[in-house]
Amino acid sequence: MKTDLPASGRGISRRVPFLFHLSSRRVGRRTPSRAAARASGTSTRPGAPICRPLSHAAAATGIAGLSSLLLTACGGEQPGGGSQTPPPPVTVAEVTPGDIEINREYAARVRAVREVEVRARVGGILEKRMYEEGQYVEHGDLLFTIEAEPYEIALRQAEADLANARANRRQAEREWLRVSGLFDRNAVSERERDNAESTLELAQAQEELSRSRVADAVRNLDYTRVQAPLAGSTGLETLSEGSLIEAGQPLTRLIQQNPVHVRFSLPESDAALHREARRARTRNEESALHRREVRLRLPDGEWYSEPGVLDFADAAIDARTGTITMRAVFENPEGDLIPGQFVRVRVTLEELTGVFAIEPTAIGEGPEGPRVFILIEDDTVESRNVELGPVVDGRQIILSALEDGERLVVNGHAALQEGMTVSTQTRNGEEN
Repeated sequence: MKTDLPASGRGISRRVPFLFHLSSRRVGRRTPSRAAARASGTSTRPGAPICRPLSHAAAATGIAGLSSLLLTACGGEQPGGGSQTPPPPVTVAEVTPGDIEINREYAARVRAVREVEVRARVGGILEKRMYEEGQYVEHGDLLFTIEAEPYEIALRQAEADLANARANRRQAEREWLRVSGLFDRNAVSERERDNAESTLELAQAQEELSRSRVADAVRNLDYTRVQAPLAGSTGLETLSEGSLIEAGQPLTRLIQQNPVHVRFSLPESDAALHREARRARTRNEESALHRREVRLRLPDGEWYSEPGVLDFADAAIDARTGTITMRAVFENPEGDLIPGQFVRVRVTLEELTGVFAIEPTAIGEGPEGPRVFILIEDDTVESRNVELGPVVDGRQIILSALEDGERLVVNGHAALQEGMTVSTQTRNGEEN
């Protein structure tokens, strides 16, 4: 009997001597009697194994074979044929600092800087519309004409009243000069002198009243020519030509589209942007340093070509929504932005300098918080706790604990420990 042991120590095949022979009842075989069994040291119980004495050499050989089998099953290495566990493979990438902008987008709506409703200031027949609906007009351009004849008549009446008042005032002046001269020579009484003076004063007041009526008539006549109060785009007419209108009745709208305002609501958690906007409200040279540019995304997903400037933040938080109303100004020379249009604004909340952007999967959790592994000399790794910033475009920002040019373990770090030796592979697939 012998034991075959391969040099590798694995897949061992042994022929081990049987120390015990099992036997069962077999046909043609007699079972010894109890007395004989007791005399020979064997059992007569049916089905019980029959022990047969072995020689000392055979027993020693069997015990040695069993010991070798147990050692191999427990992972023991055979002398002269053992091997060590290889270092775990990891992937590393070199890190480089950079400047990162933290941006956020908000839903917004475009509003006109100035939007006015053009109304008739005098009543009458609407004679003519002087523009094409939707046309851009300049400040002072003629929009409508209202029947002017009644107001021309009223002006002539006011002018006639003024002429009459002027004549009465001159007559009162002449009377005053004559009476005052007679009073100096004691030719008339003091009462007559006072009456002449009062008549002059009344005539002067009447003349001023007539003059104001003339001015009012001139103004009403001017109001029959409805002019644009500002430069902008016209809307649809409210009443057609020939309609009888009253003073204060709306005629059309004017919208100033260059520049435009874009309003959006800012969560109160974004306090940094709120402070910047409040500084911008002061509109002085110092606040110019705090004016933040914003970008605009159109409904079709395209970015608007002109950048805007954040110029207003409401002084109070809306208690119902927990937001702050913000406003940005955009130039709109081509009229691409339409008041009432829904857009999205992109605001730079913060600018970080000298920070690292890494893959979030490269960060693990250590006893003291987030950590990463850095490959150092002799292909060993060092555990390092890091300070996390926000996630920007799918990359985790690391604010501290990394240095330019260090090699960061980005894959295979789950089972790493401080000082462990590893087998490295760079991101491009080259082994080190």
